[in-house]
Amino acid sequence: MRIKFVAGNWKMNGNLAANQVLLHALVEGLARVAGVKCAICAPFPYLAQVQQLLSGSGIGWGAQNVSQFDAGAYTGEVSGAMLVDFGCRYAIVGHSERRTLCSETSEIVAQKYAAALKAGLTPILCVGETLEQRDAGDTEAVVAAQLDAVLERSGALSFAHAVIAYEPVWAIGTGKTATPEQAQAVHAFIRAKLAAQDAVIAQNVQVLYGGSVKGSNATQLFGMPDIDGGLIGGASLDANEMLTICRAASAVN
Repeated sequence: MRIKFVAGNWKMNGNLAANQVLLHALVEGLARVAGVKCAICAPFPYLAQVQQLLSGSGIGWGAQNVSQFDAGAYTGEVSGAMLVDFGCRYAIVGHSERRTLCSETSEIVAQKYAAALKAGLTPILCVGETLEQRDAGDTEAVVAAQLDAVLERSGALSFAHAVIAYEPVWAIGTGKTATPEQAQAVHAFIRAKLAAQDAVIAQNVQVLYGGSVKGSNATQLFGMPDIDGGLIGGASLDANEMLTICRAASAVN
């Protein structure tokens, strides 16, 4: 039985004062929510604060990116070992905003995924298609190619220590959301693709949905058989919304 997992991605948002209020509210609220794993992926400058406020709470934390390099002359980069120093458990790799805005190719994403694993982090691998690709009927081909880059470098067994997040690019920050049936279809495709290499890994890997998840649609999305939770963007900045989403995940587990 896969436990539902809800991970908040703050993106480039937050400040010390607002973070403290938000994290205190989450710690208090989630103490009464059972049967769901939760994590916060914060900007690098706030990882020390997140570590301090979440330690001992049962809420995990991680980063929104990780370098593919271990160390060296890579100004502005942050290695997996550095993230582990701050108690991080997770690192998001391949988010569509980094693929688009930072020109990260699937090969670079595969390198970052491998680097996260090497450091002892759990990579949250993001895959997904643009609206143009969906309209052209290329959703499965795009997602398959993004997965193949990781499978070729790290192998199917690596997904025993990873999480996948399907995030249709057209539904991120737009207010649009894939219907539960649309999301389920892609999640099932992802699981089937992994099953072709290892059925046990495919059955156990958590596949999250990331695309304008809110308290109002979480129950319907999480009720789908292959949707194991959510990678939450804007709603993770609102304690009430985040708690409602986590409660929805707990209720359908």
